[in-house]
Amino acid sequence: MLNEIIPAALNDQRLDRIVALIADVSRASAASLIQAGGVVVDGVCAETGKTKIAEGQTIAIDTALLPKKELPTADASVILDVVYEDTDVVVINKSAGLVVHPGAGNPTGTMVNGALAMFPEMASAGDPLRPGVVHRLDAGTTGLMVMAKTQAAYEALVDALSKREVKRTYLALVWGHPTVLSGTIDAPIGRDQKDPTRMGVVVDGKAARTRFEVKSKFDLPLPSSLVECNLETGRTHQIRVHLESIGHPVVGDSTYGGARSSLSAPRPMLHAAQLAFLHPISGQAMSFEAEMPDGMKALLARCS
Repeated sequence: MLNEIIPAALNDQRLDRIVALIADVSRASAASLIQAGGVVVDGVCAETGKTKIAEGQTIAIDTALLPKKELPTADASVILDVVYEDTDVVVINKSAGLVVHPGAGNPTGTMVNGALAMFPEMASAGDPLRPGVVHRLDAGTTGLMVMAKTQAAYEALVDALSKREVKRTYLALVWGHPTVLSGTIDAPIGRDQKDPTRMGVVVDGKAARTRFEVKSKFDLPLPSSLVECNLETGRTHQIRVHLESIGHPVVGDSTYGGARSSLSAPRPMLHAAQLAFLHPISGQAMSFEAEMPDGMKALLARCS
């Protein structure tokens, strides 16, 4: 059973949309759950998903009535760029557009499906619905990810991430020229109060810190900059939200104000360029780098 108090970000939203967000299911599954009597609002069983819900109302979702989620299966047609692998971990250079794990709207064709085809032992590492996954990249973001192949490696990597012992360095092409060459963005992130499908800097959000350094500045076709970012926390869309919050959204990021015709891009120009961690079993220092993908290089070549 999931119990939630509706936050300001979900005020005046349809019940089926709220249920879908909270339970991480499709809108169709949410509607079916409501019809089956599996959702209670302020102590009263909801009858329809069309009802608008207000901030402060309470909602209880009986997840036992949801259809059982199918475990991800191996799919050898998903081609992965494996940078490194041993008996415990695998490091992958994720391509643009590849979703990390199955979820609402993306039941198959994900990185996890491809990884299971290459490393079937990964099925026993971590959450069975997203085996091996210890951290994620957005679908449009490219670059390095580490996955666990064993439960022991999974637990050690998750612990290292929580202790901020995993170094993740990103490159982002952003609009404009930051007023300082380096700094730290320390701003909490949560659901955007006007659009719950977005994240935003909100007072009651989770603590989030991003360090940044300007590597290059460009003036044409419009002012832009290549910025290096290092994560101290790992919130959803953290870099994209933080850069937008200081007035420098990522080029090509239509969700967070970065889509402009003067320098059009099919996705956010964000790349996980470096990854460093201690091996979860041996303790050996591991460090990896991945070149920018050709599409990002081509866009940078247009800047001067």
